[in-house]
Amino acid sequence: MNHITANGQEITATLPCSIEAFLLAQKLLPRSVVVEHNGEAVAPSEFAQRILNAGDRLEIVKIVAGG
Repeated sequence: MNHITANGQEITATLPCSIEAFLLAQKLLPRSVVVEHNGEAVAPSEFAQRILNAGDRLEIVKIVAGG
């Protein structure tokens, strides 16, 4: 187990893992969020291929629909 920082909070995760696997472990649907990995925006189509390692930083923003 290692740690990454997501939205400023240190989170323990089984690493390495994909962004998609991390989101699912956090009970977040990959299609319902926008992700920045180490300062770089990541397209949802890349979530399954982009690998997280100890010390990485994520910013995760939930998409909310409404009017």
